Amino acid sequence: MRLMAVHAHPDDESSKGAATMARYVAEGVDVHVVTCTGGERGSILNPNLQHDENVLANLTDVRRREMAAAREILGVRQDWLGWVDSGLPEGDPLPPLPEGCFGLMDVEVAAEPLVRLIRSFRPHVMTTYDENGGYPHPDHVMCHKISMHAFDAAGATGDADAYPDAGEPWSPQKIYYNQTFTKARTTALHEAMLAAGLESPYGEWLKNWEDREERQITAKVPCGDYFEVRDRALLAHATQVDPDGPWFHCPLDLQREVWPTEDFELGKAVIEVTAPEDDLFAGLRESVRSGAPS
Repeated sequence: MRLMAVHAHPDDESSKGAATMARYVAEGVDVHVVTCTGGERGSILNPNLQHDENVLANLTDVRRREMAAAREILGVRQDWLGWVDSGLPEGDPLPPLPEGCFGLMDVEVAAEPLVRLIRSFRPHVMTTYDENGGYPHPDHVMCHKISMHAFDAAGATGDADAYPDAGEPWSPQKIYYNQTFTKARTTALHEAMLAAGLESPYGEWLKNWEDREERQITAKVPCGDYFEVRDRALLAHATQVDPDGPWFHCPLDLQREVWPTEDFELGKAVIEVTAPEDDLFAGLRESVRSGAPS
């Protein structure tokens, strides 16, 4: 079985669905991470590195080395699409995106190398972000757009003339949206920490949580045994996370007790899916084992 996870920046793979990937790797699934951009315009979020001249002068190379360390920890293969980070625009009104960045690309052009990777790796299942990008970062939104376009275009059911030089057609069977950061999960962890007499880092998050429709969770993958692997992979992205920050304040044992899953929303499927699921490969395992064509 083969799983492809499409992410916008290096470090996204370690904060969204990483424990699920580590679980599947341990089960023998071939997992391929696709990183759309190099994270060139990312901020340095680790206060210990914010004034490191070597990091500031070589951020692109540093982030590539971090990604190499994270993929080794997760046990996945990984490829870069090679597009340029858009940065996260701030201000009112928002400034325009930089010329030539990923967020401004034509979807069909930006999806071509992803179609090529899908046709060569031949994943049965893909993961990406929802149409809002999980949060409205232009690279996350574009990641959604090219993932959905490539999901259709890579297969024989798509436009027969699309990407004729990108390899033999292959149709992934399902694509899911990462939905780890839900209000329900955050509330459950917050309340459990308070009940245990611990200071919760989630109070401000919940107080400022924007009222919006909660996404429909269709798959909850048990992966608590791999939360430690997830955190080690995230810490490998040293420029992108504060090791003393709130991400790591909730004890792993409490997380495993309260919310031992990573959660996903089905984006599209070409097979019949019965929700809720506890396995991204539900409905596929027998056909894959028997060698049935996809």
